Amino acid sequence: MDISSYLEWPFFAPEHAELAKRVDAWATAYFVNRRHAEDRDSVDQACRQLVSELGRAGFTRYSVPGEHGAGEAGATHASTFDVRSLAIIRETLARHDALADFAFAMQGLGSGAISLAGSPELKQRYLPRVATGEAIAAFALSEATAGSDVAAIKCRARRDGDFYVLDGEKTWISNGGIAEFYCVFARTSDAEVRPDGTVAARGISAFVVDAHAPGFSIARRIDVISPHPLATLSFENCRIPATHMLGGEGEGFKLAMRTLNVFRTSVAGAALGFGQRALDEALEHAAKRPMFGKMLADFQLTQATLADMATEMDAARLLTYRAAWLHDSGKPCAKEVAMAKMTATESAQRVIDQAVQMFGGRGVMHGERVEQLYRDIRALRIYEGATEVQKLIIGREILNMAKHNK
Repeated sequence: MDISSYLEWPFFAPEHAELAKRVDAWATAYFVNRRHAEDRDSVDQACRQLVSELGRAGFTRYSVPGEHGAGEAGATHASTFDVRSLAIIRETLARHDALADFAFAMQGLGSGAISLAGSPELKQRYLPRVATGEAIAAFALSEATAGSDVAAIKCRARRDGDFYVLDGEKTWISNGGIAEFYCVFARTSDAEVRPDGTVAARGISAFVVDAHAPGFSIARRIDVISPHPLATLSFENCRIPATHMLGGEGEGFKLAMRTLNVFRTSVAGAALGFGQRALDEALEHAAKRPMFGKMLADFQLTQATLADMATEMDAARLLTYRAAWLHDSGKPCAKEVAMAKMTATESAQRVIDQAVQMFGGRGVMHGERVEQLYRDIRALRIYEGATEVQKLIIGREILNMAKHNK
């Protein structure tokens, strides 16, 4: 697909088109004849190298706003994240390689809480190294019984003089095992259980924990269908300086949501990259695959399927970059971001499934591009807010709008 075909939409500035072309040119050169092995050690090594190379190319600077990063496209001292740039980079990288997209995305998500609420000292200590790809970041929020229900987290942090002491576990933590530091969310006061059994979001705080902090360890590594570094983290009498708190005590839940709200649209961008690559592969396959004395592309059923795939991708792309534009314009966009994340990930799943079907037996061969995409897309419908959570957000927002308009 010609990148410029949609970067001429009114959502973008000229700098965004230039950024997309630079990322695409870099990825095209970097991934020529390059494939990742899928064993854990190889994936860890490849991820470290990708963070370093993305930093060397200047792209991880977009993961960090302000004086340490790039923020807005082409502006090196922007004070806020440019979500359109984040989504463009993720879409472009995902079209080439899932691990490259992951490596880039986690630099921003993993350090986002520092960018949004860190003290000047913490920002100076961590963000320059994130922006240059010298330090790998991680976002540690989820627990075994607290995924979508974030308020239910049980990991504790208690004040002890000039320190906080953390105890508990975090799991499904991306970059777990290779990160230099983790933004960790823990309870600093007891959970408030409501009469209906739900837990109030109050009493959660956020901290930066270095990988070498005493009492911190990797409990176990986790293997998933689309290989990337993932782990369960353990905190046992883990002492960290009180100065490593992000924001004030009890402000962690809001900070986690602010961080996710910045990067959730970029998940939609990644889904677009996966889905578009599947569509491109299907188009090429259909044009070359002989069948019943014709080419697969000559059959109306094939043409109808390709039409559905292309329409789904364009509709999802419009929703995604509308949401990114609204965020960058400082306008309310919770509903639009949820619509973009839900639609892009669900549409990409369907498009990739249709591509696998079109490839037939080849489509389920391990290592075939569409088979890889089938594994790559699945997690995007779950993390940073599962599809079901996005539906709840959309429903809540439209009901509030209806009440307001009465």
